[in-house]
Amino acid sequence: MSQSTQNIYGGQAVIEGVMFAGRHANVTAVRRKNNEIIFYEVPRTSKPWIQRLKKIPLLRGVVAILESSAKGSQHLNFSMESYAEDELSDPKEAETSAAKPAKKEEKSGWSLSMIVGVAVAGILSFAFGKIVFTLVPAIIEQLLFQNSFNNRVLHNLIEGVIKILFLLSYLYIISLTPLIKRLFQYHGAEHKVISAYEAGAELTVSNVQKFTRLHYRCGSSFIVFSVLVGVIVYSFFHWDSLWERIYLRLLLLPVVLGASYEALRFTNALRDLPVLRFLGYPGLWLQKLTTKEPTDDQVAVSIASFNRMLELDGQVSKP
Repeated sequence: MSQSTQNIYGGQAVIEGVMFAGRHANVTAVRRKNNEIIFYEVPRTSKPWIQRLKKIPLLRGVVAILESSAKGSQHLNFSMESYAEDELSDPKEAETSAAKPAKKEEKSGWSLSMIVGVAVAGILSFAFGKIVFTLVPAIIEQLLFQNSFNNRVLHNLIEGVIKILFLLSYLYIISLTPLIKRLFQYHGAEHKVISAYEAGAELTVSNVQKFTRLHYRCGSSFIVFSVLVGVIVYSFFHWDSLWERIYLRLLLLPVVLGASYEALRFTNALRDLPVLRFLGYPGLWLQKLTTKEPTDDQVAVSIASFNRMLELDGQVSKP
C-alpha cells in the first residue's frame, strides 16, 4: 500500500502505552502490570466551525495544536490513572493475575464534565508551558546582553540559542528518570508503527522493529520549528524595553505557532526530495532525545492500539 493511498495517522506516547488518532476514533492501548492490555476509546468528533478554521493557513495550526492538547490530555490522564492503580495494587494480587492469560478490555465512558475538565486542563498546561518556554529565554537574553549591542536580529539569534539549550537540557534531565525513559520508548514504538504502516509492511513486532524510531511529522519537529520561526518573526518587530519584548512575544505567539505548523507541513511534503529533505533534519535530531528504542512488548502495545483504531475506523466507514 503506497503512502498516497493511505490516511495520514498520528499519535502520542502515554504512560505505559500509545494513543493513535484515527478519522473517527482516538484509541489508547495501555499495558497493565499483569500484562493485560486495556483500551480507552473516544469517538472523534469536531464542530463544523472548527473544520472550517482548519482550512485557513496559519490559523489551522493553532486550532490543531489546541485540539490535540485537549484530546491528548484525556488519553494521558487515562494512562496515568491505570498506572497509579497498578502502583497501589496488592503485589500478591498482581502476581496472581499475571499468571492468567492476558486479555483485552475496553474502558470508556467518562462523564461530560470530566472530559471537559481534563481537556481544559490540557490546553492550559500546554499554554503555560509554551509561555514559560517563550518568555524565560527572552528575559535571560535581555538581562545578559541588553547593553552589549543594538542588533535586534543578533539578540533574537542568541535568544533562540538559549531556547535550544534550555530545551535540550530539560529533555536530557527528564529522560534520565525511569518513567520518562519508558515514555520515550513508547514514543519510538508509535513512530515505528506509523512508519511500517506507511511503508505497507505487515504490522508484526518483528517487521515494525526494523523501522526507524524517527518520523518527520513528530511534535518534536514542531518544537524545533517554533524556535527557528520565532527568530525570523521577532526580527520584524522593534522593542525598547524588557516589558515591550515580553509583550511582543506573547502577542506574536499564535503567529509563531501557526507559521511553525505550516513549516512542518511543508518539510513533510518535501521529505522524499533528495535535496530538500534536509529541512526536516533538525526535528529528527531532536527526536534522538525524545524517542528511545522500544522493547518488543512496547511495540506490541503500539500495534494493538493502531489495529484497534483501524478497526473502529473501518466499522464507521462501512455503509
